[in-house]
Amino acid sequence: MRVVPNLYPAFEHQEVIVHTPRHVRTLGELDDEELAAIAVAWHERLGAAREAGFDYPFLLFNEGREAGASLPHTHSQLVWLREAPPEVQDELPRLVSGACALCEVLADDTLEIAVDGDLSLRAAPAGRTPYEVLIAPRAHDAEPGLEALGSAARLLRLAVSRLRDLEGPTPLNAWLHHGAHWHFEIVPRLPVLASLELGGGIFVNWLAPEEAAARLRS
Repeated sequence: MRVVPNLYPAFEHQEVIVHTPRHVRTLGELDDEELAAIAVAWHERLGAAREAGFDYPFLLFNEGREAGASLPHTHSQLVWLREAPPEVQDELPRLVSGACALCEVLADDTLEIAVDGDLSLRAAPAGRTPYEVLIAPRAHDAEPGLEALGSAARLLRLAVSRLRDLEGPTPLNAWLHHGAHWHFEIVPRLPVLASLELGGGIFVNWLAPEEAAARLRS
C-alpha cells in the first residue's frame, strides 16, 4: 500500500492511493487483505487532511479510461479541499438529521442489493446512469470510521465485480460524500453523456432501479 502525491495535481494538495503492489486493473479483483489496507489508508489520510486545515477531503475513485483514469492500475485519489464542493453544498440541506432524504431512501428495502454490517448497497432510486448504486449506513452518521470504510470497500468491490459480470469491464466513477449522512455514490459510465445531460442536467436512464437491483442481486 502506498500513498503518493499526484504527479499532475489539479488542486493545492492531491494524493494517489495505490491500492496494491499487484498489477490489478479493477478494484473488483482485490482480496480482503488488500481492501483492509485501503480502508486504513483512506481513514488515515482523511484524518491527516483535516488536521492540516482542509475541512473537506474529497475521496474519489475512477476506473477505466472513459471514466477519467489515466493509469491502468487500480487506485483512488484524495483531494484536500478547504470547503465542501458545490455538489455537496447543494446536497447537504437534504441530508440534515431529522429530515434526511437518504434516511427515507434507506427505509425502503426494495432496492437493496447486499449488506455488510450496518452498511447497505442499493440501487439509486433516481440514478443518472444504468446501475448507479449507493453505499450508506442505515443509521444517520456524518462521518465514516475505519470499520465502516472497510465495509464500504467490500461493498464497493461487490458492486464493481457484479457489474463486470453483467456488462463486462465497465468504466465507472465513485466518490465519498460526508458531513451529514455519509455515503458512496457509484456511477457506471455505460452511456455517453451528451448535451442533454451536461447542458440541461437531464439524465436519460433506460434501466429502472428495481430492475437494476434485481440484476445486481442475482
